[in-house]
Amino acid sequence: FTSCNCSLRQGCLFIKGYRLTAIPKERFKMVHYKIIYFDSRGRAEVSRLLFVVAGKPYDDVRLTPDQWAAEKSKTPFGQLPVLEIDGERFGQSISIATFLAREFGFHGKNNIESLKIDQAVQLIVDFTTAAVKIFFEKDEVKKAEILKNIKEVETPKYLKLFETLLEKSGTGFFVGKTITLADIFLYDILYSFGQHKFLTTDGYPLVKALVKNVESNDKIKAYLATRKQTVN
Repeated sequence: FTSCNCSLRQGCLFIKGYRLTAIPKERFKMVHYKIIYFDSRGRAEVSRLLFVVAGKPYDDVRLTPDQWAAEKSKTPFGQLPVLEIDGERFGQSISIATFLAREFGFHGKNNIESLKIDQAVQLIVDFTTAAVKIFFEKDEVKKAEILKNIKEVETPKYLKLFETLLEKSGTGFFVGKTITLADIFLYDILYSFGQHKFLTTDGYPLVKALVKNVESNDKIKAYLATRKQTVN
């Protein structure tokens, strides 16, 4: 046995060229995750899907309106979703999903892949921002105008951009040969918008193939088979 004075400073030992590292007991502690949101997919579903595809346990806490009124002051920014990690709470849906993707290995193998994933996610956010305006418009005439713009302008614009990114990748996913945060994010938003009949992926074969690739994942397929149906 020989001692090691490496940067880890964890009492390493060498046995015939092999280094044995003493790992602190707290490293083996099971992390307790909670996703706190309303009883809908909404801004929490991407994070839920990440837990599903990673096979990681978590508490899926779904609040009623009355529960939310009592819980609101306990959240970081007075909004949902919230990710709770061992009792500490964090807000902002994109930050939460990005953190989980990194923790669970769905955020690329290097910084360039991570950058590609982040740029795809931001593009999806831009698409979402353009489309969700319809949910907040009360005037039926204006709502019809917004819907027309979504179908004729925004949807073709963004689906073409997604198609181009997928063509560059050439793997059926945005980055690499397996599911990442970007694929899950696009799948989720296309499902939601398709449910409201905002769009169709006809004419965008690579986007349509990505949706199929995500849905065919065994863990996601099992989750979708029993997922509660909600309006959003």
